[in-house]
Amino acid sequence: MVAPTTVPVNPTTAGRARLAYVPAQSPAAPRNGGIVPMSLRSVHFVMPGGVDDPAAPSGGNAYDRRVRLDLPGFGWRVRGLPVDGAWPRPDAAARAELARLLRRLPDGAVVLLDGLVACGVPEVVVPEAERLRAAVLVHLPLGDETGLAPGVAADLDARERAVLRAVPAVVATSDWAARRLVSHHGLDPARVHVAAPGADIAPLAPGTDGVSRLVCVAAVTPRKGQHRLVEALATVADLPWSCVCVGGLGHDPEYVGRLRRLIERHGLQERLELAGPRSGAELDATYASADLMVLTSYAETYGMAVTEALARGVPVLATDVGGLPEALGRAPDGGVPGILVPPEDPAALAAELRCWFGEADVRRRLKAAARGRRAALNGWAATARSLAAVLRRLPDEPRRAA
Repeated sequence: MVAPTTVPVNPTTAGRARLAYVPAQSPAAPRNGGIVPMSLRSVHFVMPGGVDDPAAPSGGNAYDRRVRLDLPGFGWRVRGLPVDGAWPRPDAAARAELARLLRRLPDGAVVLLDGLVACGVPEVVVPEAERLRAAVLVHLPLGDETGLAPGVAADLDARERAVLRAVPAVVATSDWAARRLVSHHGLDPARVHVAAPGADIAPLAPGTDGVSRLVCVAAVTPRKGQHRLVEALATVADLPWSCVCVGGLGHDPEYVGRLRRLIERHGLQERLELAGPRSGAELDATYASADLMVLTSYAETYGMAVTEALARGVPVLATDVGGLPEALGRAPDGGVPGILVPPEDPAALAAELRCWFGEADVRRRLKAAARGRRAALNGWAATARSLAAVLRRLPDEPRRAA
């Protein structure tokens, strides 16, 4: 983890109900330089089975849904292949289903595999990589998930390494993540590419009163670290804040239970709400009410919730981990639209909250920078363009045929 040094920056299936809401891409976003493809090549996109389940939102699922929609604008017809299973550690039935799915694909087919599905099962993926033209999209290195037993993390790490070394292309979601994959797994840098998540510019959030409404958008899991947010808020209970945590509650019920007990122990039940997942207009309304976005993750390869907040001009208070500084970025004038704090220091988070409440100049500066960053965010078309370029550069023949 990052050393505890504060960074002062105030001078992110078939048979299932499909998610109905996907933000519309801005019509001003360029699509393949304005050229409409005359014919589309095909890519088979292997994804987790819950990718379209509105009850199980995640940044990875949102990313997969969006590029599935936008890749045709850059010359690729997408055949989505969701596979049910407890990925990345599936049971025998899920492994067998993935093996059947890949075996049915013709030799030389172009395949994009979500790393959550692919990276835990090298015994299935590596043999097929010999005959398919495959790229693996890594949302989060498997061993980086918080709370894994050391033996489990090491096993997932080794499995992921075997898969990523077997395919001709790996796609990361930030420059930081690409560097980590190269160094951690010993990959050829020429085979590791970046396709950062895009953002849909939304109306500026009016907020609540300009200061007191805090919003955290993240699945409630140990990696997202909501317990540290509770601990920090308990030390500033004298301030007039309210906070809503939006995100799935089903990923780790034991952690959710511990978090609820922590909230009760500090007497914050009336001020801190675990709202569960929200999407569409309901999520838009949540962001519109926000005065400050807070995110207390232990690990992030990028941080889509950060850019979703910035797309509405909402400043961000987040931990300084992984790709979060990259997602936060800077406004064109150099202003930084948020505050980064050490990941293991709730006291630093509390101190920055006091600064946010107590210094109107700080709030004005952060809000101005957030609006400047909003105007400079890349849309999802840039993500799809980057992925399309990776797919085009895959070898013309799979290794077995070659």
